[in-house]
Amino acid sequence: MRFALIKPLFAALSALMLLSACSASIDDYQGEQPKLQLEQFFSGKLVAHGIVQDYSGKVIQRFTAQLEGSWEGNKGTLEEHFVYADGRTQERVWKLTKTGPDTYEGRAGDVNGVAVGTTKGNALNWEYQLQVEVDGEPMTITLDDWMYLVDENNLINRSQMYKYGLPVGEITLYIGRL
Repeated sequence: MRFALIKPLFAALSALMLLSACSASIDDYQGEQPKLQLEQFFSGKLVAHGIVQDYSGKVIQRFTAQLEGSWEGNKGTLEEHFVYADGRTQERVWKLTKTGPDTYEGRAGDVNGVAVGTTKGNALNWEYQLQVEVDGEPMTITLDDWMYLVDENNLINRSQMYKYGLPVGEITLYIGRL
């Protein structure tokens, strides 16, 4: 009986390991241009338009956001003001630090701990835990957040959301300079 349970578990773990081995690496974008530098792109006023999808791919929320960023040396602030299609509003203020030539850290009120990011070429990959509200209850989700600079004025952002290591949704947004 035990062996019968181990075999499917081993197959599931093997499939999961194979899928994780196929994921993109930040190094894949090393030579891509233009080069993404947060202190340049996230300076001044920007606008974002996006969607939130659940685990099945169904769009469960649409939003716009006004963003404003400023930098002094290696320290930056990014203020985000969201308006959702259902009328709800949200604000987030990121405190950003450039920690190395290609590395950044970010902190915000609804982020647990520190968001850690690395840039290569035109891409940034952030990883962090975010506090969200689901059906009136707080929940912590893990985000695998990818940003791709299209040109000096436009950026595409895709975030995979996970709970207990399982995918629970995705966020896709466009950010442009005003």
